[in-house]
Amino acid sequence: MNAHSVPNRTMASYSMPSGLPVVAAQDISAALTALLADMFAIYLKTRNFHWHVSGSHFHDYHRLLDRQAEQIFATTDVIAERARKIGGTTLRSIGHIARLQRVVDNDAGYVTAHDMLAELREDNSNLAARLREAHGLCADRGDIATTGLIEGWIDQAEGRAWFLLETTQNGECD
Repeated sequence: MNAHSVPNRTMASYSMPSGLPVVAAQDISAALTALLADMFAIYLKTRNFHWHVSGSHFHDYHRLLDRQAEQIFATTDVIAERARKIGGTTLRSIGHIARLQRVVDNDAGYVTAHDMLAELREDNSNLAARLREAHGLCADRGDIATTGLIEGWIDQAEGRAWFLLETTQNGECD
């Protein structure tokens, strides 16, 4: 092969290993990185509440929040690696998370168990909505693999929100 027959591999024409055009990969990896920041923020908030929950239902809430935190954390590596796999970049620091997260932190010294669960329910519902937006973006850009992953994450976020809703029904949460 001579120099004249080597295909031009500039970024403008380079197709990522996923086969996605560069612009699609950039759009999707940006959406995934924002979702990753949200996942880390919800993970840490869930752990915070897991560590600080108190009351007569302590054991049940402590275990519920532990399971939910583990589920959230399990998504983080998959999200980051998907962004990299399609040719993008992802989070690099805690500061990067802080700049991108759309989840409001809760640094209060005391939060009731009911308020903890209600806040996490809202956070997970909002996350599910943002996941649906990212799903639409990925579908529009032809990224079937990422849409499939996101569908599972939507189901998980909705499941967490449902458990938290049912737990706080009828004002019985303390």
